[in-house]
Amino acid sequence: MAGGMMGRGGGRGRYKPLAEINVTPLVDVMLVLLIIFMVTAPLMNTAVNVDLPKTTASPVNNDSEPLNVSVNAQGQVFLMDQATELPELVAKLTAIAKEQKDRRIFVRGDKANSYGRMLEIMGTIIQGGFTKVSLLTDPSGAAAPAAAPGATKPPGRG
Repeated sequence: MAGGMMGRGGGRGRYKPLAEINVTPLVDVMLVLLIIFMVTAPLMNTAVNVDLPKTTASPVNNDSEPLNVSVNAQGQVFLMDQATELPELVAKLTAIAKEQKDRRIFVRGDKANSYGRMLEIMGTIIQGGFTKVSLLTDPSGAAAPAAAPGATKPPGRG
């Protein structure tokens, strides 16, 4: 209530403004905003949309900030969310890593990419002198189950 009755008896009643601020709605709004930002902040981690394959492997320990190389479904290469061509990749990695060839490099590839394309990109990075190159997967699920015994063979296999 914004004001209160002072002097309730005797017929003379005057309203006197209450000089307190009700902060409860402000706190409620701030808590809701805090929860919204806590939920959405991890989702804004990467800008390149890549559908990672699922696996049950345990995550590796992070001792320094890794460099991220992403390959989207069309086979385009991105270095730290910046589009780049494959021949320029090692030069840009060397410039970012400042000649630290033992810097971690995570390669994130869309599952629509071919095995050969991913090996081509990893081979280019390794030939550039980098020693810690890893493929990233989505740890939220398991890989596709193996075919059951007695299942039909894929076409073209004899």
